[in-house]
Amino acid sequence: MLDVFGFVKSDVDNDKGHGRLNQTQADGLQAELDEAGRSLRTIRDFIRFCVSKLREYDVVVAQGTTDEFAESSAIVLHTLNLDWDANPEILDCRLTDGEKRAVLDLLFNRIVQRKPLSYLINLAYFCNLPFYVDERVLIPRSPIAELISQKFYPYFDVDHANKSQFFEHGFEQRELVLPERILDLCTGSGCIAIALAVAFPDANVDGVDIDKDALEVAWTNVEHHGLEHQVNLIESDLFAKLPMENQYELIVTNPPYVDSEDMAELPPEFLYEPEHALAAGQDGLDIVHKILYHAPDYLTRDGLLVCEVGNSEWHLRQAYPSIQFNWLKFEKGGSGIFAISREELVEYRELFGQYVNV
Repeated sequence: MLDVFGFVKSDVDNDKGHGRLNQTQADGLQAELDEAGRSLRTIRDFIRFCVSKLREYDVVVAQGTTDEFAESSAIVLHTLNLDWDANPEILDCRLTDGEKRAVLDLLFNRIVQRKPLSYLINLAYFCNLPFYVDERVLIPRSPIAELISQKFYPYFDVDHANKSQFFEHGFEQRELVLPERILDLCTGSGCIAIALAVAFPDANVDGVDIDKDALEVAWTNVEHHGLEHQVNLIESDLFAKLPMENQYELIVTNPPYVDSEDMAELPPEFLYEPEHALAAGQDGLDIVHKILYHAPDYLTRDGLLVCEVGNSEWHLRQAYPSIQFNWLKFEKGGSGIFAISREELVEYRELFGQYVNV
């Protein structure tokens, strides 16, 4: 049985345990949307209405953006094939009846299914670049985007007239020549690898992931951005299939790092994402320990590792209390990302080895 928006009603009751609305709630929402379709007129009206409904129904907005206004703008403007910046010049334009139905249909499914918007529209942005995403990969949202935009300055030198205006993330000031070989470990959708290739057009970028399905998504994105000549995708369990002679000036990694306690408390939106791309053992560090131990074998003498551990930062501090990791700061918010040089990785390798079967 279909409702007026084309949603299969029987699916509503089948998944109550995953935070979706029950049938009575869905019928109530449908009535509200029917009224909205008759009453609302402009883009501004529909963005405001979407914000209200996302908040009223406690929809978790945390994958790609944490701002209900940004997500509501995306719901409306994407449906209308417009840029997502909510240009004030178009906010008072009116929608046709067909456009109204399409916007409210997308909002209905976002609220009832609790499926992340990026999966509903198969689109996410990272470093202002568009990426195809589906449930085979995580939705891009890493603060690493800020680091890429500044080319990891001042660790690497940047030919830019306004370097003094760069945000001070906390990198050691070395101003080395720009990297020629870069590794994105646990590449997923390929968003970090591709953003790195755009930021460093003269560098070769390897994107590594253990998941063949994720690499299929990544390759779709590599082709879309026309970077087949620059980005090489490799199916590998971390460094296992990388030749030792592959020496990188920069390794960037956003590996699975969610601990068991946080996994048990994930909101329903996150249950659509691949579990193996999130979960990393009791303390969230199963994979990070391996990366720390093996990374120096693949870094050049002055090479740098940048690693995201998110909420598992506390666990990492407890695991290595004698190491002063360089925890980076972010202008737009975010934490749990550290930078460490090859020199330091070698210095502390014995400590890292305590958690790795070697």
